[in-house]
Amino acid sequence: MAIQSAIMVPHPPLIIPEIGKGQERAVSRTIESCLRAAQTLVGFDPETIVIISPHSVMYADYFHISPGTGASGSFAEFGAPSVRFDVEYDEVFTQELSRQAEISGLRAGTLGERDKKLDHGTMVPLYFIRQAYKGDIKSKIVRIGLSGQPLSEHYRLGMLIKKTAELLGRKVGVVASGDLSHVLKTDGPYGYRKEGPVYDRRVMDVMSRAAFGELFDFSESFCERAGECGHRSFTIMAGTLDGMSVRAEKLSYEGPFGVGYGVCLFMPEGPDENRKFLDIYLEKLKGEEKNKRGSEDPYVRLARKTVESYVKRGEIIGVPGDLPEEMLRNRAGVFVSIKKNGQLRGCIGTIAPTRSCVAEEIIQNAISASTQDPRFEPVSPDELDKLSYSVDVLGQPEDIYSPAQLDAKRYGVIVTSGSRRGLLLPDLEGVDTVEEQIAIAKRKAGIRDGEKVQLQRFEVIRHY
Repeated sequence: MAIQSAIMVPHPPLIIPEIGKGQERAVSRTIESCLRAAQTLVGFDPETIVIISPHSVMYADYFHISPGTGASGSFAEFGAPSVRFDVEYDEVFTQELSRQAEISGLRAGTLGERDKKLDHGTMVPLYFIRQAYKGDIKSKIVRIGLSGQPLSEHYRLGMLIKKTAELLGRKVGVVASGDLSHVLKTDGPYGYRKEGPVYDRRVMDVMSRAAFGELFDFSESFCERAGECGHRSFTIMAGTLDGMSVRAEKLSYEGPFGVGYGVCLFMPEGPDENRKFLDIYLEKLKGEEKNKRGSEDPYVRLARKTVESYVKRGEIIGVPGDLPEEMLRNRAGVFVSIKKNGQLRGCIGTIAPTRSCVAEEIIQNAISASTQDPRFEPVSPDELDKLSYSVDVLGQPEDIYSPAQLDAKRYGVIVTSGSRRGLLLPDLEGVDTVEEQIAIAKRKAGIRDGEKVQLQRFEVIRHY
């Protein structure tokens, strides 16, 4: 089989003795496990090692595969310039993987930044791989960064890595580099959040069972609150083992410095049709979306109909005649939100009414959300059956004079400073406090901390 083994390892530079200078003794089990994982990986004599690093080049909508013949790097920025690496890239593998991504419509390849300096998320695993080789690294390397795309696309990239290895007949080892939560302790470098320990327990349970389908159950907002680093790396790695029976072994878990370090080993043992986790996940979403469509109210149906008409044919629909009277009579600000595979795909709205009725407001903002949200590419026709919608109809904003008058679940907030204005809707996943709500609204408006702001609150009626 092309993928011979895969490992999940952390990448704290302090586990390198020349950097830790004794501190590394506090995570001795992690160090021993990283070496054992590397020894297992190289024991199969892989021709190519694919290293997935959160600290390589990263784009919001594109996976960067490092191009060129090779790269170098050292731990000079961590005070250990003598620890350095020179690696040879597998150009043929990189080119074929990029070609497979283009064929499949996955946004991945060698375009963009030409960074020939290795990052520490790559070099820490290389340190143990070199030890396992007892000398120079004999394998060629493929270095891949993460993306802001959904977890399903990360898994799909892993599947393409597997396909490329099979097409080329390469013996391949896979390294998923990534720390776990960074918010485990109040005296840690990033403080404490309750989601941190929860994330680490959950992900170590999932990985120790090779229950890779459960990686999709970690919401984006939960992962962000947990301060995790490696979830997308682990998901790409899981994709390289799609459709395979896998023997998993948890080697260690430690977190004495407030950051979680988990090490696991994965050995494919042959095909298993019941472990095609992306297919299972997408089928589940398809079923949920079908159920949602059957129960959509007129507000959401209008948003969906608008987007599908505009994206397919470039047509702006007229106001249908069979809508409830309230949609034709009332005027209000409206936000239309679009999600794909559970992840935000577009959200545009108006704080106050700009059209003659709510129905026209929905039509205008549904088109904008699907084509003009600057955070995303315009929605394409092949995405339409994967999208879900919600419509928020805003109540009249009212001035308030203290954050104490807010409730993040009940009220949305508008912050204003001069001509800059930011809005955040209420009851958003991952936004649990008024302080977070105000901070996000300020960031959206480009308002810095310390600047004087005026606050307004509003209620919404949310339609799913």
